[in-house]
Amino acid sequence: MDLSHIEHLGIAVRSIQEALPFFEKNLGLTCYNIEEVADQKVRTAFLQIGQTKLELLEPTSEDSPIAKFLEKRGEGIHHIAFATPDTGEALAEMGTNGIQLIDKTPRKGAEGLNIGFLHPKSTHGLLLELCDSKDKNQEPENK
Repeated sequence: MDLSHIEHLGIAVRSIQEALPFFEKNLGLTCYNIEEVADQKVRTAFLQIGQTKLELLEPTSEDSPIAKFLEKRGEGIHHIAFATPDTGEALAEMGTNGIQLIDKTPRKGAEGLNIGFLHPKSTHGLLLELCDSKDKNQEPENK
């Protein structure tokens, strides 16, 4: 599989509004995008550090996967996302290799990227996301 870099680290938080000051004031990062992904029942906030992003994930519903994660494990790293030129091809390759897929085909995620998740049962306990790579020379928009 052709992976180019870690696209982002997903971090589950109870409240983006409460979490952002830590990242902005203490770490000097800037939030450049906050958006809701309705079908995933999550609100996301992105901060850039080098080529990698941090994605803060706040549940928008008590039955969202992030709400369930927070209830079971508390705040912290939720997933690691790897950039790949073609998420669909990468998911197909993983399936062919016997990796258990959460998503057999890509779906739309935050920032309009095609995404797909690999099940932690097949990845040594890590929730891994594959997502389309973006042109990294493009500066993120400030919002």
